Amino acid sequence: MEAKKAYKSFRYNNSLVWNSARRGRASAPGKPEMDVGSPPEFKGEPGVWAPEEMLVAALNACMMLTFVSFAQSKRLEFVAYESAAEGLLENVDGKYRIVEVSVRPTLVLRSEADIATARTIMAEVKENCFISNSITADVKLAPQFRMAPDVVR
Repeated sequence: MEAKKAYKSFRYNNSLVWNSARRGRASAPGKPEMDVGSPPEFKGEPGVWAPEEMLVAALNACMMLTFVSFAQSKRLEFVAYESAAEGLLENVDGKYRIVEVSVRPTLVLRSEADIATARTIMAEVKENCFISNSITADVKLAPQFRMAPDVVR
């Protein structure tokens, strides 16, 4: 019989204080505070992070960090990683929910072999990102790969 691998559990804490109207201040131990509130389309003020944006940003960051972790384990060095993400909030059965998040990373690499390795790694990112595994939204990952312009071929 195969022994089960023991996995650790982790807890993450934050606090929130309401300021006024539809705005508050979020904090977490050892981190800078941040203003949060409703987006303007839900009677909030512009210029503060909305929960909808934070959810999309959390998924975008998790995808990047999952890629970086896998790239490091495979000793893939890349020149640049940039990513744009967009979440779609819709009313489903009378309740708003994020139904889709599209993540579009662009990776700049040094060689065609690196691009092939990056493609292989990226194919594993969505299923290993804990945020994509934690939400019900349809997650679409559409990476683009290109060569660094200063590479001599």
